[in-house]
Amino acid sequence: MIAAPVAPVPLSMAEIRRPVAAEMDLFELRFREAMRSKVPLLDRVMHYIVQRKGKQMRPLFTLLSARQFGPVNEAGYTAASLIELLHTATLVHDDVVDESHMRRGFFSINALWKNKVAVLVGDYLLSKGLLLAVEHEQFELLRIVSTAVREMSEGELLQMEKARGLNFSEEVYFEIIRKKTASLIAACCASGAFAGGGQPAQVDVMRRFGTHAGIAFQIKDDLFDYGAGKNLGKPTGIDIKEGKLTLPLIHALRSVDAQDRQWMVRVVKHESGNNKAVARLVEKVVEAGGISHARQCMYAERDLALNELRQLPPTDARHALEGLLEMTVERSK
Repeated sequence: MIAAPVAPVPLSMAEIRRPVAAEMDLFELRFREAMRSKVPLLDRVMHYIVQRKGKQMRPLFTLLSARQFGPVNEAGYTAASLIELLHTATLVHDDVVDESHMRRGFFSINALWKNKVAVLVGDYLLSKGLLLAVEHEQFELLRIVSTAVREMSEGELLQMEKARGLNFSEEVYFEIIRKKTASLIAACCASGAFAGGGQPAQVDVMRRFGTHAGIAFQIKDDLFDYGAGKNLGKPTGIDIKEGKLTLPLIHALRSVDAQDRQWMVRVVKHESGNNKAVARLVEKVVEAGGISHARQCMYAERDLALNELRQLPPTDARHALEGLLEMTVERSK
């Protein structure tokens, strides 16, 4: 049996960004420029998106992966911009599909400009990303990222298909999150490594690192629904109210007796609007060991990611990637 790797020392975001701080600043300028449009309505929407950008974790994964193999070059910036454009497009489309009116505490595009505009904005962002890769003749980057977008779509559809029965296995769950969440993180790391001059075997190492990191990231998101993060308040139960099968719930459904299982399924399917019933369900998931099991799986994925990454030479970029990985599993929101 391979011993578990030593967990990374936690780093601040400033420490994680340090190896590519100047590159991230330049990337942000380039990304803002790439979002501009001569169509007034589209330019307003693009400005709204840029002003409300998140932590830009995916460009950071990409640029650090490139930096592991040398200075960040033009291909590295193209990879980061391509990733962020396509990721932003998927978020805009997701809000339409999920009928969500909020994104990161702000109104979503479909809430402000309605679904038709939001769909077209998502299409515009997708086309900008594709054209960016073509204009720079970065066809391998385009292949890597387009494959991830295909897998994300497959993962979402697989989840929709399987969630109806509320009876899919952990094996199916991991296949879903590998596709819908981890595939894009894997694309960040693989495209960055390729842009930075990594050899094919090294690009594969980074892809596997990103896959395990992405799975750990999604399990952490699952845990938030049960108030299982540091410094969190009461459980939200949002995923339960939306009928989503997360890892803690899947484990609990397979751990309780038939009577409790029947009641739990009934709550998810028919009583998700009943706050008291959802709160009791959260308690039952905790009692059944769902939280501890999910945490164990999350740390196992983190360790698999570390084992991959530590095949590469120690550098400031690798150290930062280890810190970024640790932040994904220890974050409080």
